[in-house]
Amino acid sequence: MGDCRYQISQCAYIKFVLHALKHRSSSVNGVLLGRLLEDGGGGAAPTVLISDSVPLSHSQIGVLPYLELALIQVEEHFASDGLTIVGYYHANERYDDTELSGAAKKIGDHIFRYFPQAALLLLDNKKLEGLPKGKGRDPVVQLFTRDSSRSWRPTGSVGSPQLTTKEPSANVVLLDFMSTEKWNEVVDFDDHLDDISKDWLNSDLFK
Repeated sequence: MGDCRYQISQCAYIKFVLHALKHRSSSVNGVLLGRLLEDGGGGAAPTVLISDSVPLSHSQIGVLPYLELALIQVEEHFASDGLTIVGYYHANERYDDTELSGAAKKIGDHIFRYFPQAALLLLDNKKLEGLPKGKGRDPVVQLFTRDSSRSWRPTGSVGSPQLTTKEPSANVVLLDFMSTEKWNEVVDFDDHLDDISKDWLNSDLFK
């Protein structure tokens, strides 16, 4: 999938980062929703548009029955919008851990079977720390895609898939949300199972 590009919406991007900030001492994960935009002509590479993200867990990562339940609910809800699961996001428990865990790879493999252009995003804490200092406009994540050897590889070299934010101001909005500790309002699927009145869609997060 080396000729595919990835674009993430501000909503999907910020929700993912805030989820990780809410549970700084735990690993967190979630799924990415979107669609594949095929080559529109002129030799342009197909693009995976990531429109939304759904925070799943901060405690049940890698538990298969729990994951299957969550994925079924997510797919059923978003099918009417023409969206499908196009990837997975993950934040490691340790600040300086930049490696994909076995659980992240397995979940990524599962999504890959149904969507071969699947993206796997890993939070880069060093990039996130640099945002208030004005360092970089790029997403504070590392994009991984699966290569021909069935391994998940980080991208970024010449000819590799690239990830961009759909809205150039995404990091500015993220910083504003961080300054007001907006992460406290994020609800993941774990929270919803503990209290079904909590909205796992986070419908009011950006209001």
